[in-house]
Amino acid sequence: MRVLGVDPGLTRCGVGVVEGVPGRPLTMVGVGVVRTPADAELSRRLLAVEAGIEEWLDTHRPEYVAIERVFSQHNVRTVMGTAQASAVAMLCAARRGLPVALHTPSEVKAAVTGSGRADKAQVGAMVTRLLRLAAPPKPADAADALALAICHIWRAPATNRLQEAHARARSAARPVPPVRKVVR
Repeated sequence: MRVLGVDPGLTRCGVGVVEGVPGRPLTMVGVGVVRTPADAELSRRLLAVEAGIEEWLDTHRPEYVAIERVFSQHNVRTVMGTAQASAVAMLCAARRGLPVALHTPSEVKAAVTGSGRADKAQVGAMVTRLLRLAAPPKPADAADALALAICHIWRAPATNRLQEAHARARSAARPVPPVRKVVR
C-alpha cells in the first residue's frame, strides 16, 4: 500500500509518501513541504498548494491519500487556512479517484507513538525510528505528513473490515413487517 500523507497548511503543507503493509517494515518513498509566501493573495496560495500536491501525486502515484482532519483551534485565521489547504488536497485526490482518509491529530499520535498526547518531538522521533531514517524530517510538518501515512497504513485494514461488516449487516437486515392491530 502506498499512501500520500498531507499535513495541510497554507504557509507549509507537509507531504510524505510511505509504502508498506501492517506488520512489516515501512519505507519512506519521499517527504517534503509545499510552501507558499504568507504575503501572497489567498487564491494564488491555494493554486500553489494544488500544484504542489498534484506534482506529488504525479511523481509518487499513491493508492490512498491520508489528510489530517481539521479541528477547531483558538486562532480562526489559522484553522481557516488549514481547512482550505485540506480541501485542496481532497479535491486533488478526488480528481484522480483516490480514496481519502481523514485522521485526527490524536489518532495519528496514538498510532505512531502510543499516546494521543505526544508532542511534535516524540512524533518526529518515532517517525525516524519506524522508517529507519538517519534524522527526523524537518520541518515538523514533513514528519507529521509521514506520520499520517503511517497511521493510515496501520489503521486502514481494520477500518476497511469494519466498513465491510457494516455494509453486510445493512444488506442482510430485512425490513420487519409492521405490527397490525387486531380489532375484536
